[in-house]
Amino acid sequence: MDGIGATAVICAVLVMICVFGVVSYVGKLKNGCCGAGSDTVKRVKPQDRDVSHYPYALKVGVEGMHCKNCALRIENAFNALPGCTAKVNLSGKYVVVHSKESFAREEVKQVIWRTGYQAVEDTK
Repeated sequence: MDGIGATAVICAVLVMICVFGVVSYVGKLKNGCCGAGSDTVKRVKPQDRDVSHYPYALKVGVEGMHCKNCALRIENAFNALPGCTAKVNLSGKYVVVHSKESFAREEVKQVIWRTGYQAVEDTK
């Protein structure tokens, strides 16, 4: 294969990679980063919605959240636990977990990790 033929093949491969990248990006814009589209995550409501009934609170940074479905997955993980409720701040990349009983930061980190995200050090 001469130099021009090899260059043409490389250019064709690069064009295909760009096309696939653009198609993927458009899909993410349309459907959210998780590709959920119309299959949005269903909200799990806590047993008790009144935050004043939860004397303990902890704010933990979360990496890996990109859309409202990501935030909802984390909230749902905590809301499904007895005596817990949570609210995610997607733009601030953190979650505030409220609990009726004292809990350790490591427990919160484990719930976040099991949900598929990474807990990070305290947010200021």
